[in-house]
Amino acid sequence: MYDLIIVGAGPIGLNCAIEAEKARLNYLVLEKGVLVNSLFHFPTNMTFFSTSNLLEIGGVPFIAHSEKPTRRESLEYFRRVAQSWKLRIHYYEGVEGITKTNGIFKVTTSKQVYEARKIIVATGFYDHYRPLNVPGENLPKVKHYYDEPHPYVGQKLVVVGAANSACDVALETFYKGAEVTMVIREPNIYEKVKYWIRPNIENRIKEGSIKTFFNSTVKEIKEKEIIIQTPEGEKTLENDFVLAMTGYLPNYDFFKKIGIEIGDDENKIPVHDPETFESNIHGLYLAGVIVAGMQTSKLFIENTREHAAIIIGDILKKNKVLR
Repeated sequence: MYDLIIVGAGPIGLNCAIEAEKARLNYLVLEKGVLVNSLFHFPTNMTFFSTSNLLEIGGVPFIAHSEKPTRRESLEYFRRVAQSWKLRIHYYEGVEGITKTNGIFKVTTSKQVYEARKIIVATGFYDHYRPLNVPGENLPKVKHYYDEPHPYVGQKLVVVGAANSACDVALETFYKGAEVTMVIREPNIYEKVKYWIRPNIENRIKEGSIKTFFNSTVKEIKEKEIIIQTPEGEKTLENDFVLAMTGYLPNYDFFKKIGIEIGDDENKIPVHDPETFESNIHGLYLAGVIVAGMQTSKLFIENTREHAAIIIGDILKKNKVLR
């Protein structure tokens, strides 16, 4: 019987574990993949928009070579955090179900069943991409995650999307030798594209180096072609790879399966107390970016670090557990 089970070993899940450790709770973190699984699957050469000090948790200093750390530096940092605090984490053990009977949660994983008095769900959203929902999307040439530019050298590449990740991918692959075409649903590049990216992508589009179809959507993907719907009608382009940088969303199927209610507006925010982050299920809390629902650009590591202390504080208060 655990006092607390934390679902997800991302930065916020780790922070919750640190607070549980400080409170001397009997806790366990369950992670379906590797430590900070989402960060591990970020692009190989990615640099964070946040500074290293804004990513720090648990009082462990984040030392980076420059003001904004790289993916590699972040992986090393969170490894040190987990080791420094000796956090209790089970990797490669995905949670398949959570039920509650007589005030006790039963957590079923891919390996066994656990019992706990409280639950924190901190699963993030990066593992769940927004699908295009078009024929051919399941072909091996279609990627919803970007790793590095080398596989696309000399290839005819279509990048779908208009936000930061799409613009970054289009530019990096173009500079490494890909023939890049962008397909964008809106009439312009996303208005909140980072200020140091916008001039570059707009100039490449203007000069024709990166061909772009605005007000357009993907209709079908084939082995060697892609069909798009444009204001001028349907067009068929030669194509080797499609990088669908269409964004990500929380795992709503999992939320519904375990009984977390979802708001009925377009933001689809999971029901929770904004003061304590307790969900509609008494004793089950939500932490990190998932509390913003579909507003995935609203919350980040740096402005959700406080969730951990608030949640553990509420658990201690309600259960009268002494530190």
